[in-house]
Amino acid sequence: MWVLLVLIGAASISAHLQDLSFDGQKVFRVIPQNDEQVEILNSLASIMQVDFWQPDSATLVRPKMQVDFRVGAENSFKVEELLKESGVEYQVLIDNLQAALDAQFDSQARAAGHSYEKYNNWDTIAAWTADIAAQNPDLVSRSVIGETYEGRPMYLLKMGKSGPNKKAIFMDCGFHAREWISPAFCQWFVKEAVETYGKDTVMTTLLDKMDFYVLPVVNIDGYVYTWTNDRMWRKTRSKNGNSISICYGTDPNRNFNAGWCTTGASKNPCSPTYCGSAPESEKETKALADFIREHLSTIKAYLTIHSYSQLLLFPYSYTFTLPPDYQELNSIASAASKELASLYKTKYTYGPGAETIYPAAGGSDDWAYDQGIKYSFTFELRDTGRYGFLLPESQIKPTCEETVLAVKYIANYVLEHLY
Repeated sequence: MWVLLVLIGAASISAHLQDLSFDGQKVFRVIPQNDEQVEILNSLASIMQVDFWQPDSATLVRPKMQVDFRVGAENSFKVEELLKESGVEYQVLIDNLQAALDAQFDSQARAAGHSYEKYNNWDTIAAWTADIAAQNPDLVSRSVIGETYEGRPMYLLKMGKSGPNKKAIFMDCGFHAREWISPAFCQWFVKEAVETYGKDTVMTTLLDKMDFYVLPVVNIDGYVYTWTNDRMWRKTRSKNGNSISICYGTDPNRNFNAGWCTTGASKNPCSPTYCGSAPESEKETKALADFIREHLSTIKAYLTIHSYSQLLLFPYSYTFTLPPDYQELNSIASAASKELASLYKTKYTYGPGAETIYPAAGGSDDWAYDQGIKYSFTFELRDTGRYGFLLPESQIKPTCEETVLAVKYIANYVLEHLY
């Protein structure tokens, strides 16, 4: 990810993000109609810094694909000129990124401490993991499964009534640092579980008969960095020492041993989709993978929460080959998407990752599936690009409410089809 070195002082409108101004930066949407227009976008990316939001990099752009990308203030006029001259149709999704960034914090929930309806920084989330476990000792326990590159503990919450031989579902959030709605969902789900246990029959049955492992933030260092330095940061914060100029970070969702670095990932340490020096080179992905390997006999489903695009994906992403369980996974995704839409009519697209969005190797869902965890799904939460990674806080509640319905549907299905 690239960093615009436009340092600003105390005049920053958003008190949360002091160091970097995104004033005048724009997010464009283009749907290239043919290979020639794809080439125009590729050449654009080669002559200036372009941050691809959807898909993750220029190399993944194909004809007829919706492409969202961000450019610096100094280049936005040039980009518009170039697109116009080339006859490429475009729209400006976000006219001023700084304004959109400030507008994220639009919720009424301005409590000083933790709130489920606002974005919480890492210290607040860490304190919350301790509090929620302390307040619900019969339902929630907290452990540490590893530490990040910068030495932060990776907290894992285990939810469920204690009982013998229980099977489990593993859910994680916050793989990509800038996808703030993702950790917000993990927190919401835990809240929902403890608040509705004993009241909601489905949730009660789930927690009586199964355990949920919830990792609220995978990429903690990156998440902290989005609060302190660069809101648009995606990767981890490890140092890639072998690059000529030091580039930081690996894309944790390209760092698993599932077709590692074969497609949709980069070997360039400066790329936003850098696959790392080896599978599980990142302390964060290694800790997650180690935990799942140690609990393979009990973990029957793996759910990973990302944003944005409103998708429910299942394997594979590293190959166009359909998984052996394709029919079953597709029907679960179809039914779960219907459940999700039942609340606010939010439309989700579902299917195997490679053909539903684009091929990308080294993802955690493909890896989990190849480990034998049959029910492996990736959620891409709201929205479809109007706000992109800067989803306003006023949308946290509806986004989480509808997603809980889909997660409960999948969990209940797993419970009824244990293997």
